[in-house]
Order: sequence, then structure tokens, then C-alpha cells
Amino acid sequence: MTSKIEDHDVVVIGAGVSGMYALHHLRGMGLSVRVYDGASDVGGTWWYNRYPGARVDGPGSPFYCYTFSDELMKEWDWEETQSEQSAVLAYLEHVADRFDLRRDIEFETWVEDVRYDESAQRWMVETSTGKRASAQFLICAVGALSTANIPDFPGIHDFAGETYHTGRWPHEPVSFAGKRVAVIGTGSSGVQSIPEIAKHAAHVTVLQRTAQFAFPAGNRAITPDEMKEARASWEAIKARMLANPGGFPADLHTRSALAASPEERDTLYEKLWQIGSFKFFTDSYNDIVVSEEANQTMADFVRRKIRAIVKDPATADKLMPDHFVMTKRPIFENGYWETFNRDNVTLVDLRDDPIERFTPTSVCTRTREHPIDMLVLATGFDAISGSMLRLDPTGRGGVRLKERWKDRFHNYLGLTIGGFPNLFMIHGPGSPGVLYNMPLGAERQLNWVGDVIRHLRDRDLGAIEPTADSEVAWDNEASAIANATLFPRTDSWWTGANIEGKPRYFSVYLFGSLYYQRLSDVARKGYAGFVFEPARRAD
Repeated sequence: MTSKIEDHDVVVIGAGVSGMYALHHLRGMGLSVRVYDGASDVGGTWWYNRYPGARVDGPGSPFYCYTFSDELMKEWDWEETQSEQSAVLAYLEHVADRFDLRRDIEFETWVEDVRYDESAQRWMVETSTGKRASAQFLICAVGALSTANIPDFPGIHDFAGETYHTGRWPHEPVSFAGKRVAVIGTGSSGVQSIPEIAKHAAHVTVLQRTAQFAFPAGNRAITPDEMKEARASWEAIKARMLANPGGFPADLHTRSALAASPEERDTLYEKLWQIGSFKFFTDSYNDIVVSEEANQTMADFVRRKIRAIVKDPATADKLMPDHFVMTKRPIFENGYWETFNRDNVTLVDLRDDPIERFTPTSVCTRTREHPIDMLVLATGFDAISGSMLRLDPTGRGGVRLKERWKDRFHNYLGLTIGGFPNLFMIHGPGSPGVLYNMPLGAERQLNWVGDVIRHLRDRDLGAIEPTADSEVAWDNEASAIANATLFPRTDSWWTGANIEGKPRYFSVYLFGSLYYQRLSDVARKGYAGFVFEPARRAD
């Protein structure tokens, strides 16, 4: 028997940081909202990523948080500057309790099909549980870092030991005691987890695909006085976050690395290295990502630090990054470099000694066989666009997103897609997304989406979508900003280089403060770049 279709104003896919705020904000506008999520509770990325050492590696607490509620800031005590996964998840669970969000969320429910009904001007949704729903508006809060990248090395499925992906870590404790563990990947999750695994495993073989720049996390306890000060200055802090290109509570610096002497640069770099955290970027120089020569000064400083920490020169050589610093996702470490001084850790540089195959009990590189009991895949995600493509909605004329995006991630404002009316994606390609304070970015994007919905409702309009010209202009604008920097010149998941066959270009809108000004400009001009349809009446 076909299940009854539930009608809502808005369907939200995802109950992470973005989806939770979408529900709260849109429900507060008087809209009927239903949220679907495949997990068993709220949290999104923070529900799934439970690997050892998982912590905030962004602006740090108490600023990686929602800003829409002053009460939340007053009542929630953060304990560390780089909060661990369990603390962030506890905060999100508190938010869900505080605003009674779960009553409108269906957990353990995957959206299996979503398509636009042009005649009804509604999105039709089918789920894994058999539930069916329709809504005028679809919010895709599916996560920029949620579609796991699983490498397909020869024989990897023949490996008979334990295998875990850091982005899909078990909820039950994983024991490393007495085990030989291989870790593939040295991005954020690898750099965070490898030191923790090495403390307990019999042996850890680090299979490094790319040598990375990593910076001290500078994690420390937050004192009661610091929380008191943050609360007292919260309005001023929020204003600084809104003005900052990355959504950080930091002022912009105009000093140039090239205008400083080598001694001045090293003094500042050393000071910031000792402090740790994102201050290494926000408080250093303004030309690091636009000048090769300036970039080299920071890169050389970090390379010298690696050589000073890692005792074996041959191992240090393998750990030397050869790309521009900051043009891959900045990584913050807690004892990562020191881990390679341990007797139970071996580094394999896959550029020189690539993986040839797996057996049931080992991983074989070109030069030797490494017996292992456990495989940890710290191989990241099909980032930014992957979760939207996994959802693969069907728009006008039966066109699926995979077809629309086969050569480029066509969109306008990083939020809307031509041919997919009334669909809004949060932290999608073409937005600041992964290079912005994500809770704050979600709030700002969804506040704008709420205004769009109000605009349509107030004018009896049925649908909105971008024009083809506005998509092209937006792509050119985002690309022009990126091409003025060093970012596109490095292979990274920002450029899609980690996924075979993925369109290769820098798909992030740099400088979030400019981005949100652009959103305001578009709204002020009557949503320039969009076309509207009048609401159709049912017969």
C-alpha cells in the first residue's frame, strides 16, 4: 500500500549544525518543517566523526558555536579552546533539547529520492522508511564533509582484519592494544588520530600520501574568567566575527611578510607557533596566500620546525611538504611530529613506495610487505559537492544533478542551482563553506534563505531559481577571486584532486565577509539574478 504523502512548507535534509538551525529558524517563521537524517541523533559530522583525537580545528571554543541565542552563550560552559568531539556533540544535543528540535526530526531515515514536481511547484521526497513527503522548499543541509572517500586499492576488500574510516567511526570503543595498525592518510583526521593510536598500538605504519604542513593546536583549558569575559563582550565579539573573512573573532592585519626582516618574521612566527591555533594565520601576515615569496617564508619556518622535532633525518625528509603553505586545509596537531620519534611508528612515503595490493593480513608496498591487524582509512571525503551528488535530486525536465554537474558545479551564490527551483544548499560549492566558521556561516546563509521564502510568500510567488547568466557570472566571480591567490595552484580536496574524475577547480568562494555582502546586495536589488514564477492554484 502506498503511504500517505505528508505536506510541509519545508523539508530539510540533514540534522547537523546547519540542519538544526534551519529547523529552528524556519519553524520560528511559522513554517511547517520536517527534517530527515540517517543518523540516530543530531550532530551531523560531529555524530559520525568519533575517531581518536577528533577535535575542533577551526576558530576554537567558545567561538565555534551558534550566535543566534545569547542564552546559549550564557548557559553553556566550554572547557577547552579546541573542544573534543564529545564536547561539541554534547553542545549540539543541548541545543536540540533547549529548542525542542527532535519533535520535527525523523532519525535513521535516509532520503532515497527527491524530485521536483513542476506542475505542483513542490519537491517530492521518498525515504528509506517508506515515508513520503512534499514541500514547496527543500533545504539540503547534507554536509560539506560527509561523503566518505574510500580508496580502491587492489585487494583492499580482501583484508580480513578490522577496517575503519575516520568519518564513520564506531560508537563502541575500538581497542588498539597489541595490534599492528596501518593508517592511510595524513589530512586532519590522520594527523589528529595517529598520535592517539600510537600511544596504545603495538606498531603503527603511517602510509603517507602527501606530506602536510601542520601547526600546533595550542589546546588548553578555558578558565572561568575567560568565559565570563567572552559573555560580557559577546556583542563586540560577534561583530568581529561578522567582519572577518573567515568568521573568526580576529582583526585584520595589513602587515606584509615581505616588508619585515627575516629576524622579524621568525620572531613573529615563533611567537605564534608557541601560542598555536588559527592565530598562526589570523595574526601573521596578509600576503601569505597571494605571494609566492611571502608564502615561502612561512613554509620554510614550518619545515625547520619539523626538522628540529623529528630526530631521524631520513624520516624528516619524508615529512617535508612541497606545496604552498595554507593552500591545503590547515591542520592542527597535538604531538603529531613527536610521534615519529617513537619506536613503534614507521613512516612510509607512498610517493616513493606506493601501495601495490592488500592481502588478508598485510599491506604490500613496492619495497616490502607490512603485516597488519587493523586498517584505519583517514582518507577524507568527496568534499563540498559529494553529498549533494550522493543525494542527486531531479529537477526540471527530469534532469538529475549528476547530469547538471558533470563538468562543473553550476550554481548561483553557492546556494541555488538553475533548473532546481526552491532548492537551497548550505555550505555548497561556490560558497565560503569549509573556509568559514561553519555554525556562523550556516546561520547567515539560512537567514538569507528565510528572507527569500518570506519574499515569495508575501508576493504569492510559487518558485524561484537562478538564471543561466547569473550562474556563469557567479562562477567567474568566485574563480577570479581564487585565481588572485595561490589556492588553485595546489592539488587538494578544495580543488577536487582527491577524487578521480571530479571536476578540477577551486570551488570555494574566498573571503566570507565579501560573500555575505554580496548576498545582501542581491536581496536589496530584489533578488537580482533570479527568476520567479507566480504560485499555481490547484484545480
